[in-house]
Amino acid sequence: MTEEPTDASESYTSGFVTFVGRPNVGKSSLVNAICGRKISIVSDKPQTTRHRIMGVLTRPTSQLIFVDTPGLHKPVTALGERVNATAIESTKDVDMTCLVLDATMPFGKGDRWVSDRIDVSKAIVIVNKTDVAKPQQVLGMLQAASSLGAKEYFPMSAKNGEGIGPLVDYLAASMPEGPQYFPNDEVSDLPEEKWVAELVREQLLAVTRDELPYSIATEVAEWEWPRIRVNIIVERDSQKGMVIGKGGLILKRAGELARKQLPEGVYLELRVKVDKDWQRKPERVQRLGY
Repeated sequence: MTEEPTDASESYTSGFVTFVGRPNVGKSSLVNAICGRKISIVSDKPQTTRHRIMGVLTRPTSQLIFVDTPGLHKPVTALGERVNATAIESTKDVDMTCLVLDATMPFGKGDRWVSDRIDVSKAIVIVNKTDVAKPQQVLGMLQAASSLGAKEYFPMSAKNGEGIGPLVDYLAASMPEGPQYFPNDEVSDLPEEKWVAELVREQLLAVTRDELPYSIATEVAEWEWPRIRVNIIVERDSQKGMVIGKGGLILKRAGELARKQLPEGVYLELRVKVDKDWQRKPERVQRLGY
C-alpha cells in the first residue's frame, strides 16, 4: 500500500539507491546517517554486513530507499559467495548506484574490482571518511577515482554528517516521479526478529577476538514477547568457549550491550550452538537466511 504526497500540486519522486564497495568502507554507516537511525549493524571488522538491507528516507516531496549491501570481496566460502551474489544482484533494477570508497586508503585493486562489476558511467562515487582522512588523501582518492568516469563525486563523512545533505538533495532530484512505497514512519524493510539477531551479532563483533567474527551467525529461535531467545552459531567447540568467555563474561557483556538498544522490559536470552563448518555448507548458509 502506498501513500500519496500531501500536496497534490507538487510532483513526488521516489526511487532505489544501492551502495556498493569493498568491505569496511562505511556503507552501513552512511545508510544509518542518512536515515537518522540504526538500520544496519556496523563494526570495524570487514564483511560485517551479510544481507541486503533497505533503509527508507521520506521527505515531503520524495522518498529514497537505500539498499545497504555486503562488501564485495574475493570469496573463499559458500557464505562469501552468497554475500557477493547478494551485493551484485542489488545493483540491478535500481535508479542509482553509489560506489563507496574509503578516503583513508589509496585507490587499489579491490576498488577497481568492484567498479568493474557495475556501470560506473551511470553511477556516482562517494568518498567516505573525510573526517579522519587528511586533505591530501581525500584529494588523491578523488583524482584516482576520476578515471572511472562517474556521473558525480561526493566527498563526505558518515560519522559527522558532512556532505550528506548535498548527496541526498542530488539523489532526490535524480529520482523519477513515482509513488511513496513505504509509510512515513517506516525506516527499514528488515523484520524485527532479523534486526534483533543482527543486533546481537554486532555486539559480539565488538567484544570477541578478531579471528572469530566470520564464524559467527545469529538467529532468533524463540519470540514470545517480551521473551526473545537468540542462538549464536559457531563452527567449532573451541569457538564456543571463545564466545562464552571465562565465567561467561563475553556472552554476558554482549547481552548487556544488546539489551541497551532494545525496549525496556525485554528478556533476551543468548545460547551458543556449534554447527561444524556451517559457512562452507550452501544449504546451511541459505537456512540461516544469507
